Amino acid sequence: MGKIFTSLGLMSGTSGDGVDASLISSDGLNKYSIILNQYFKFDQKTYEKVHILKDKITKFEDLKKYNTEINELEREITLFHSKVVSAIISSTNEKIDLIGFHGQTIYHNSSEKISKQIGDARLLSQLTEKVIINDFRKNDIQNGGEGAPLTPIFHNQIVKQKNIKFPVCILNIGGISNVSAIKSLESNSLKSRDLGPGNCLIDEWIRKNTKKKFDKNGEIAKVGKVDKLILNQAIDNFENSFVKKRLSFDTKDFSLGFVRGLNLEDGAATLTDYTGKVIVTNLLNFLSKDKEKNWKILICGGGRKNKTLIEIMEKEIVKNFSIQLIDDYGVDGDYVESQAFAYIAIRSFLNLPITFPGTTGCKKPCSGGIITKNF
Repeated sequence: MGKIFTSLGLMSGTSGDGVDASLISSDGLNKYSIILNQYFKFDQKTYEKVHILKDKITKFEDLKKYNTEINELEREITLFHSKVVSAIISSTNEKIDLIGFHGQTIYHNSSEKISKQIGDARLLSQLTEKVIINDFRKNDIQNGGEGAPLTPIFHNQIVKQKNIKFPVCILNIGGISNVSAIKSLESNSLKSRDLGPGNCLIDEWIRKNTKKKFDKNGEIAKVGKVDKLILNQAIDNFENSFVKKRLSFDTKDFSLGFVRGLNLEDGAATLTDYTGKVIVTNLLNFLSKDKEKNWKILICGGGRKNKTLIEIMEKEIVKNFSIQLIDDYGVDGDYVESQAFAYIAIRSFLNLPITFPGTTGCKKPCSGGIITKNF
């Protein structure tokens, strides 16, 4: 067995509400153990700045147009991450070897081969006096991949460590929903793709129509009425769109346009139904090419807490598929992504592959991540 690293994964997802932090120990190959999982919430001003900036950036040229705002927010987010690291160091006796720093995605367009995360690795390394690994997507994109999803190699490790029987899918419902299909422990056999929206449309609808940030447990959607005419048209539009041909999506690929004019509850109900049906339809299409027919679907990410969404998915899924929460296997479904970036940071440091032809469409297995030491 190789060197065991203590690695801290820091993940700020598409919800833009804070940072998930996970401290793990692992050799990046065979085993990992969880030392700590903790969530650090952005204050309201930072949360609003993230969403205002993301709303402004709709095309590549906007990255240049809003350069000053991007730089200001990047510094603010980096300083927040440094406070997270300080808090974790003070609460544990562990010596942190590496930090996997995902940053905040503000633009991702797989067609243009562009994925932009903000977060200053040099500044974070200087402030924390730690080795930082970031910019995980660049090498994959340069090798013909779409730069996402990145987590399948860690999903593979979960299945291995928890002795979960094959065939199994790990379905993450974050802002975007993505799936890893695992039939063996061979990383080269991994298949994955984004499926469609996760929480992004529902969260945006709630954010724009209430003072809340999300629909807790799907309670607002539950009391609304689905507009079936609008719903079916929206599903048809997605099924026939160029977006669907990609392996990875951005929240900008999806719009609230089709529910404008509906009241809060009916809009939430229609968006939740749309999200659940698109996820399941594309999951079944993705797996239909495989000779395995009895898949176990393990759900992680914030969307697994939306009871209304999960009920819709359970109604849509075929009988020989089972849906469970990943938590049933002793894995905290809130921290799979932050644990993944702690694990991927170790693999990047060791120059081991983190993406594969079956996960991002890259030409060959690729390592990734830029190593920064600035102290």
